[in-house]
Amino acid sequence: MASDFTASLRGRTAGVAGAALFVLAALSAMAQSPSAGTWSAGADMPGPRTEPGAAALDGKLYVLGGSTRDIDDLATALVYDPEANAWRAIASMPRGINHVGSAALNGRVYAIGGFTGKATGENGPRKVHFGAVDVAFEYDPAANAWKTLPPMSSPRGSVGVAALDGKIHAIGGRGLDIKTVATHEIYDPAAGVWTRAAPLPTKRDHMATISARGLIHVIGGRLDDRDDNVGLHDIYDPRADAWRSGPPLPTPRSGGQSALVGGLIVVYGGENSKKTFDEVEAFDLDANAWISYARAPTGLHASAGAAIGDAVYFPGGSTGPGGDAITAGLRAFRPR
Repeated sequence: MASDFTASLRGRTAGVAGAALFVLAALSAMAQSPSAGTWSAGADMPGPRTEPGAAALDGKLYVLGGSTRDIDDLATALVYDPEANAWRAIASMPRGINHVGSAALNGRVYAIGGFTGKATGENGPRKVHFGAVDVAFEYDPAANAWKTLPPMSSPRGSVGVAALDGKIHAIGGRGLDIKTVATHEIYDPAAGVWTRAAPLPTKRDHMATISARGLIHVIGGRLDDRDDNVGLHDIYDPRADAWRSGPPLPTPRSGGQSALVGGLIVVYGGENSKKTFDEVEAFDLDANAWISYARAPTGLHASAGAAIGDAVYFPGGSTGPGGDAITAGLRAFRPR
């Protein structure tokens, strides 16, 4: 009898343990399953454009420069009002640029660096990532006017730009020789000068660059061409002028679009030579971990991201790799 009881107890214990493991596995699967988020569409821009800059200021979305199939370096700029779901043109930038870095700070919108699409002095066909420029412009919405600022120390396009503690950071990018760089410069609008800061640990461009809670996160990007994508996550602390590593981007990619919303750094899309990415992943600042979302309705790269309220807006870009399928569409994603 004792032997039968022991066997029965062991069987029941095994059953309970198995059930517990099943529950743990289910909970783990739930934790790892993609979150949904919600997608919506806003009014199309007046025309397609790819590789613009974008910034949010006072509840509006500013879209700066970029290119089309016919124009390498757009100077035109637009503003979108989510409440009215309408676009209007604003004053054009002092010169046309694509792959422009952008940020908003203290009631102004900034456009930093970029490419002109052609090598210096060349009148031939378009060459992507050629013609890097060192320009910096500041837009005043109240005056609807641009001001030319002191230039960066060297020309750079596809540079990561973020505003932090009253200053503008310009990180990485690609120079006139079409090589990626680790350069990190800071512009102080009050003093009107650029200063050097600790360089990016790994030189690259086409990366997400986001300021959050007193730090700057530089995520993903490419080392050279679009098949050299990385998932690196470097975090800059301005108080120490030093970088540290964060949890890597789960899907290495470059040329995507990103923004900070509700404590999440959302990274959507990107490209390689064969496709555009439709992955949506977000870094949760509180959990210090990445969240995977359900795939977006379409892949996208060469757009830009900016958050207004609980949504991240992605204007224009290309749904195919390179310059294929340039769009005028406006996508909005709400992660919660």
